[in-house]
Amino acid sequence: MLHSKLTCGVLAAAFSFTFALPVLGASASAAAAAKPAVKTTVRTTAKAPAKKTAKKTTAKKAVRKPVSAVSPIKGGVPSQASKTALTKELDAMIGNTGTHVPGLGVIVFKDGREVYSHFAGRRHIGASSGGSDLPVTRNTRFRVASVSKMFTGFTIMQLVDQGKINLDEDISHYLGYTLRNPNFPNTPITVRMLLSHTSSLRDGSFYSLPPSVSIREYFRPGSNYYSSNHFGSKWQQPGKYFVYANINFGVLGTIIERVTGQRFDQYLKSHILNDLQTEASFFTATLSRNAFANLGTIYRKNEGSDWNEAGPWIPQCDDFRGVQPKPWTAPSGYSLSGYRPGTNGTIFAPQGGLRISYEELSHALRLLINKGVFNGRTVVRPELMNQMMTEQWSYDPARRNGDTYGGSIEAYGLSLYPIRGKGTSRVVKDHVMNLWGHTGEAYGLLAGVFVVPGTKNGFLYIMNGEAVAEDDDPRSAGKFSGNYIWEENIMNAICRHMYFGE
Repeated sequence: MLHSKLTCGVLAAAFSFTFALPVLGASASAAAAAKPAVKTTVRTTAKAPAKKTAKKTTAKKAVRKPVSAVSPIKGGVPSQASKTALTKELDAMIGNTGTHVPGLGVIVFKDGREVYSHFAGRRHIGASSGGSDLPVTRNTRFRVASVSKMFTGFTIMQLVDQGKINLDEDISHYLGYTLRNPNFPNTPITVRMLLSHTSSLRDGSFYSLPPSVSIREYFRPGSNYYSSNHFGSKWQQPGKYFVYANINFGVLGTIIERVTGQRFDQYLKSHILNDLQTEASFFTATLSRNAFANLGTIYRKNEGSDWNEAGPWIPQCDDFRGVQPKPWTAPSGYSLSGYRPGTNGTIFAPQGGLRISYEELSHALRLLINKGVFNGRTVVRPELMNQMMTEQWSYDPARRNGDTYGGSIEAYGLSLYPIRGKGTSRVVKDHVMNLWGHTGEAYGLLAGVFVVPGTKNGFLYIMNGEAVAEDDDPRSAGKFSGNYIWEENIMNAICRHMYFGE
């Protein structure tokens, strides 16, 4: 029976079983050959809640047809009346019950420059987390869930530009062992397939492993970490069939470590996160003192499967109460002693573990708006940024070639995906607006970073809590799209007021 303790980034401590585990050290293969296997009791790390793995089966509704033509964006800076109206709608989203949230923040760009920002509510609730209430500010940072994927994607593209990675290379070449779906033994899995969730790799019941265990064990028959559910069926061919799977980014993290020789979190902190002039990190232990002090907590109104909307906000993630984690302990609580980079990139949650502030996230938004350029410097070559925003997979209802997750994902690029203004994924009710970017949802947090293709317009948002359950509570369903109501509400409001002048 699985018993889990929330540690944020992963659900840890569970399957207690004993098995033979090879010793890992500075030279793992030599140690394994020279020493007998030792008996070790371990804990696996189970998967964190993630929107794109939710089935969205309970909150069914009719999807409203949008207007037929792309609506023209109103020129110029949004009027003060539009800004006031947006602020009023955002403030109305703050609350303690229903689909209200404890805190939120929004930044909007138009014609390449910031035209609006607003921050409201609480990043820290004293009654739930001790101490005093603390407000959400521009410098508040949160664990932004799957928005993190774009940073892993940016890093892969930088390595492609350096000639260290080829998007269409068999990933076995980088991992140092053969990794294939046993249902398709002759079909290579490529880096492109990992980035577009068409690899046929699956999350199963978890997608993170302890530092002492190679990610190879997740896919090796006979391993205590293996399940046949870790691969798509014989009807789900690699490169053809889409299933959103966080393990893809765990494998990408491992590949980044293999080709750079550095730990995933350390490499990203000294490269893409530094290139974008941030103090962000995939490892809370390496945040500066000031950055850690501004870390916000994520809340929900549940303990396990029991939700109490009228009850207190319950911390789900990053409730450190002023005590910063130690750098020798992984986010899951395991020791990092002896970890060898390139064996298990899941440790630092490449799929969702980035802690970043609103201000810093706006730097990534500027990177997207300016096609890979930030502050006059090319961070990701424009041609490669264009590839990230090119559809690699598109849902075909005749072939049923993937899972759209209730209509919220109709196509996918390379760690980014489009929102189709005329489709089931749209987020503007009465106008047609196409977007590219990524959402994030975990532990009650909802976030998104999006640009309007062909323009220099874009926006970001982060909300840090939910009082009702996604999917299980019908109020969580969007009213006119396949998205959650929180996503509809905030993105519809931003676009209506900032781009259409309402």
